Amino acid sequence: MSTTQQSETGRAAKAAEREANPPGRRRKPRERGFALLRSAIAEIRTDAQAQEGLHRDRLEGLHPAWSASARNLLHYLALRHRDIRALQEELAWRGLSSLGRSESHVLATIDAVSVALDLLEGRPPSIPRPEATRFARGRQLLLDHTRALLGRTPGGRAARIMVTLPSEAARDAALVKALVAGGMDCARINCAHDDAVAWERMIAHVRRASQEVGRKCRVEMDLAGPKARTGSIDPRCQFVKWRPDRDRSGRVVSPVRVWLTSGELPAADERAASLRLPDALVHSLRKGDQIRFEDVRGKRRSLIVDSEGRGGWWASSEQTIYLRACSGIAIERRGSAGSERSYQAAVGEPPPVSSYISLGVGDRLMVTTDGVPGRPARTDHVGHVIEPARISCTLPEAIQSVHKGDPVWLDDGKIGGVVEARNAAGICVRITSASRRGSKLRADKGINLPESPLDLPALTPRDILDLDFIVKHADLVGVSFVNRPADVAMLQEELRRRSGEHLGIVLKIETRLGFQHFPELLLASMRSASIGVMIARGDLAVECGYKRLAEVQEEILWICEAAHVPVIWATQVLESLARTGQPSRAEVTDAAMGERAECVMLNKGPFLVEAVHALNDILRRMQAHQHKKSAMMRRLSIATLSNGSMVADGTVRSPSPE
Repeated sequence: MSTTQQSETGRAAKAAEREANPPGRRRKPRERGFALLRSAIAEIRTDAQAQEGLHRDRLEGLHPAWSASARNLLHYLALRHRDIRALQEELAWRGLSSLGRSESHVLATIDAVSVALDLLEGRPPSIPRPEATRFARGRQLLLDHTRALLGRTPGGRAARIMVTLPSEAARDAALVKALVAGGMDCARINCAHDDAVAWERMIAHVRRASQEVGRKCRVEMDLAGPKARTGSIDPRCQFVKWRPDRDRSGRVVSPVRVWLTSGELPAADERAASLRLPDALVHSLRKGDQIRFEDVRGKRRSLIVDSEGRGGWWASSEQTIYLRACSGIAIERRGSAGSERSYQAAVGEPPPVSSYISLGVGDRLMVTTDGVPGRPARTDHVGHVIEPARISCTLPEAIQSVHKGDPVWLDDGKIGGVVEARNAAGICVRITSASRRGSKLRADKGINLPESPLDLPALTPRDILDLDFIVKHADLVGVSFVNRPADVAMLQEELRRRSGEHLGIVLKIETRLGFQHFPELLLASMRSASIGVMIARGDLAVECGYKRLAEVQEEILWICEAAHVPVIWATQVLESLARTGQPSRAEVTDAAMGERAECVMLNKGPFLVEAVHALNDILRRMQAHQHKKSAMMRRLSIATLSNGSMVADGTVRSPSPE
């Protein structure tokens, strides 16, 4: 063959290969000999069994209910410690199990593949064929452990529904009864909110509703844990909005009324909008004068002085005005005779409202440890920042561990920033992520420090006090921000001191460190009779990054299935529905995916009862289609082709007999 012919043949071969394996498609599996396949499977099996000896100390002292599950977990960790994707493709190509659904029965699956390889090669099996009971045992153990933690399976669906009770549940027994009747299987109480008096009333309502409705409903109480949160905000230092009343067509019905006064003169109404002027200006005002200025948006606004009151003047405007409370502004007074003069004024305190600090990209925020109420940035009369906004942190120890350059996330990741400097008072954060129009930071919102080396125990002094109540009244206890096996051991010891071993323990995985130590946390918790895992996706997304959340929650689901541990799928499930009464399409799909867990949790909202009904329906429908990561092949109603032709009106015309 000539060189030209060889080149043409080579090009043709490459073209054929490109056609068979176009860009973006995975290459076909390379056929290996049976000996190599059997060797690879044998190596995986040997490694899996060796883990029991390597971690004998971790297997000692476990509760008897978890002995087999702990060993299967070790086998699965050995399997997932290596990359077997090429091996999986070759096994699937031969019509064998690819080991991709082996979570709950690892060795049984490996043994079944090994026997099948021997038989395909015409060899007698080197090991006994695994019995069917070995495959069923893993699923049965998961069912048993779920029943122990969350109670019997509710009629019509496998996944339970957990609901975070709002504060109203302490005084609204009808609400709790509606939740139980709608499908709530477990009521969750967050000990970070309310108090023991309210908790006791909530639990009494749950127990009574359970009896009246005839549905069992357990109670889980989450310890607050060492959660860093934003402190209070001074209600006097907020943005204020002066807005006239308008009808549906937008016409002004009633102008905004503003009280013009001085520091020495009392306000006519403490809830009224007010502008503090120099005393000399107040005394010289006359009806018809104009007060002109720019609001925080840079828009020119004016007030018309229309009547005198006791200690000041009333002015009105048909414009909407935005100002920063307790800050200075430059004004111009234009007299009725046409004279003009400039003054300095101050915006008065707003009426009592829910306080917040507005933050945008580029702003700076001081996070302090002094407990002083927070406030927005202070500006001069032309809007230049004199002092940055500030807010305190409820967990000073967390701030002490932060270094320059560390990321800081606030309010479940709605606001993000980077530490620019630190001093004895706290840290200065430059905001790098916020809404385009500015994000509102309120009190009691979470502060996440994902890359700061925090070394805090999982139980705070308050948590230990709360355990006294929890042991007497709850069925399950959730341990928040669990990071290390020592955190689990600490909780177990506190429960033993209170004779609280009967409580189920729920590990809330919500930190990067907790995820990294997750298998160790499971093995440590298996010293208790009943355990579960909550995927707290809000904090976890902030800690690990939103781009990794889907991957992280999948890994937790896989590891838990291998350990036969029930999972609670939590955070923002049907959140729009619970808050507004209207779900988004994305969150309906997310709720359907929650069926892969043993329990799905809803958070509070005005439409919580409706959300429970919707979730109940979604879970009932999805369980026929999905179990864990396996698609269930039930009959599909659309999997039928009509024996006829479709006509214009959409009906099917039956074929004529021959």
